[in-house]
Amino acid sequence: MRTAEISRDTSETSLTVRINLDGRGAHDCATGVGFFDHMLDQLARHALIDLHVRAKGDLHIDDHHTVEDVGIALGRALAQALGDKRGIRRYGSCHLAMDESLVRAALDLSGRPFLVWNVDFPTEKIGAFDTELVREFFTAFAMQGGVTLNVTRLDGANSHHIAEAAFKAVARALREAVEPDPRAGGEIPSTKGTLSA
Repeated sequence: MRTAEISRDTSETSLTVRINLDGRGAHDCATGVGFFDHMLDQLARHALIDLHVRAKGDLHIDDHHTVEDVGIALGRALAQALGDKRGIRRYGSCHLAMDESLVRAALDLSGRPFLVWNVDFPTEKIGAFDTELVREFFTAFAMQGGVTLNVTRLDGANSHHIAEAAFKAVARALREAVEPDPRAGGEIPSTKGTLSA
């Protein structure tokens, strides 16, 4: 089983992230940030990755440190669970529609982290959640996970729908990329013979 557990303790947050890349989408996420928990649940469910998150952060300041640090830990857990990436598909992409919203996500588990983010939101908040934190999460996740990630909003008028479509699109792309490729024969999917930073 491709699993990992990452803990992170700072003066701002204390958290643990556990993943199973060969799971069924089971999720148990509790960060103290309701909307973010909902998005993490969507990520797990649609990537078919089992995800357990426990986080306590300085929410009396704002949600930023908690969201960013969960992204850091989740990225590190992904990299650890993937190991040398033998036999995976490596690439994944998805156009995902949610009501009026349409988001495209494409990613490469290249070991070379990069984020292209073309997602804007019509409002600054979704309830009490700052919409700018969606980008902060995916930045941390991509940088620590060694993921080349491109996310673009193609349509949408409702901030909740846009954010959820982004999480689901990345989830579906990730599901495709981490899946074993039956034709790969256990080889590392690179002409260089390695997929590392």
